[in-house]
Amino acid sequence: MPPDIRVNNIAPQLDLPPGYRLVTLREVGDAFAHARAHAAELGAGALVYVGRFDLAEFAVVLEPDEPLRTARRALYAGLVALADALAAHAPPEKPIELVWPDAIRVDQGLVGGARLAWPDGPDSEPPAWLVFAAMIRTVSMAGGEPGLNPMSAALDDEGFVGLGSGRLVESFARHMMMMVDSWQEQGFAAVAKEYLARLAPEKSVRRDIDDNGDLLVRRISEPEVERYRLVSALTTPTWLDPKTGGPR
Repeated sequence: MPPDIRVNNIAPQLDLPPGYRLVTLREVGDAFAHARAHAAELGAGALVYVGRFDLAEFAVVLEPDEPLRTARRALYAGLVALADALAAHAPPEKPIELVWPDAIRVDQGLVGGARLAWPDGPDSEPPAWLVFAAMIRTVSMAGGEPGLNPMSAALDDEGFVGLGSGRLVESFARHMMMMVDSWQEQGFAAVAKEYLARLAPEKSVRRDIDDNGDLLVRRISEPEVERYRLVSALTTPTWLDPKTGGPR
């Protein structure tokens, strides 16, 4: 492991549930890239965390026991867990919304989103690993007056008092365990129900998630089903600014 991305021993330790193992990177680290590059050696339950002031940035390694075709639906479980973690610390009635496939908004403002990575291999076989990674803007570092960019948001500006990146990641880890338990005990339908309930409502529309993770949209006025393909959608994260490396 290169020394420039080695564990940062001076960073605070997170209080994670049993089953997780913490890997903390320096502020210049990249949780997603690190977890993806070292997933095989890190193993299931490794949670890579970058100790930053302005962002909650982390990635967790999963080892699913189902084919890659259906295992990619872990993205939805992770996003629901992250939304639930935010809701647990949000001001009363603060709206938290998911935007298919990968973004999260608070009160209509983009705060971040998630990514998913997997190794090369056939869709019919279980992958050796998956990496679910997320980034949430906790403090806005942009200059100018508040409200100049209403499409962007930061937790600090939205009333999440005292919710630092570490506490959010701890909360995510607990909610992720609950989502995995729901998936195992009730089937993926339980996860899909929670995910779809957090999408912005649309009149006369029914939405479902196919076995391969695609979003299916049925409109009452139209006989054909619209299919939005998950794999191709994940090629470019909708929420990530390639210039800054953070949420748009």
